[in-house]
Amino acid sequence: MSANNATPSSVTVPTVKRRLISMIYEILLAFAVLFLPFLVFEIASKASHTPVAEHMRQALFFLILGAYFIHAWTKKGQTLAMQTWRIKLVVPGQHHVPLYVAAVRYLLSWLWIVPALLVSFALKLEHWHALYALLAGALLWSLTAFIDKDRQFLHDRLAGTRLIQLPKPEKKKKAA
Repeated sequence: MSANNATPSSVTVPTVKRRLISMIYEILLAFAVLFLPFLVFEIASKASHTPVAEHMRQALFFLILGAYFIHAWTKKGQTLAMQTWRIKLVVPGQHHVPLYVAAVRYLLSWLWIVPALLVSFALKLEHWHALYALLAGALLWSLTAFIDKDRQFLHDRLAGTRLIQLPKPEKKKKAA
């Protein structure tokens, strides 16, 4: 039985701790994904800091990460960090994550930081205070897993997706 067609009780849900550690690894990998596009952009824009260039950087950030996550989720159900931590994104009853579901999940995943960004903007927080607001927002969002009966984050519940824990791969026996 494939993980996508398994009943909710027959699959293991990764712990919140495991998912958060995977997300930290994901952040590090995002820097690698963003490096080349941003290098090209900085060369093309001559490192301009005009308001238009700043908005273009933000759009590039959003689009490149969106392409990375949506592509990974629709092809394998896993990003590189998710593969490392044996976590897979599934849509119950489907073999693959549909493109529109992956796109909705990507947009909803921004709820981890958008409320904190809005608070930071409204309170005119800067530097460390803004960072603390982002960390507090992410911490509060991670707590949404504890109010869900299946321990799924709110954005997964809203998108109709689930994160499941894959079993450890079998160790290969050495030839005699």
